[in-house]
Amino acid sequence: MKKALIIVDVQNDFCEGGALAVPGANEIIPYINLLMEENEYDQIVLTQDWHPANHKSFASNNGRKVGESIILNGIPQFMWPDHCVQGTFGAEFHKDLNRDKVTHIVQKGKNTEIDSYSGFQDNNHFMKTGLDDFLKYHEIQLLEIVGLAMDYCVKFTCLDAVANGYVTCLHFNGTKAVNVKPENGRDAIYEMIQKGVTVLG
Repeated sequence: MKKALIIVDVQNDFCEGGALAVPGANEIIPYINLLMEENEYDQIVLTQDWHPANHKSFASNNGRKVGESIILNGIPQFMWPDHCVQGTFGAEFHKDLNRDKVTHIVQKGKNTEIDSYSGFQDNNHFMKTGLDDFLKYHEIQLLEIVGLAMDYCVKFTCLDAVANGYVTCLHFNGTKAVNVKPENGRDAIYEMIQKGVTVLG
């Protein structure tokens, strides 16, 4: 069975000192590097949040405060601080992440009108990122998933992986949650397990 490692959004803005820093984010990077060192993956894919500066998920572009919610194109949208703006330092991958064995990069969140948590598609399920096509082309059947953040982009990437027919495993030690509410990370784990994601470690 061919397998791939999907590394979700290990970017400066989600790490320590970033615009949308995930608590403990930097602690997962050595673990992810070790996975790549100790395991043989047929493909290693990075996802990258890659927002235009006028993205509608940014509170600043809606005259709203961070933490508020609006309805954006028919679905609820959490208002985030500006983050991972195309071409900025914040959007770059963290320097400590070893990218020597990376075979593919998927950029998401490029459409100003809709957010894209999942590495597979936008939140409205209108536009695919090409990740599924890439994996199917390379005959990948098993996905191991790590990265940031567990209760948003990692969760939705895992759920879409299951929906697309992959055997899907989440490395618990390779992810951290935003925890806008304290229970968000815990609830994300429960939801993923219910939908068929295997949680490792």
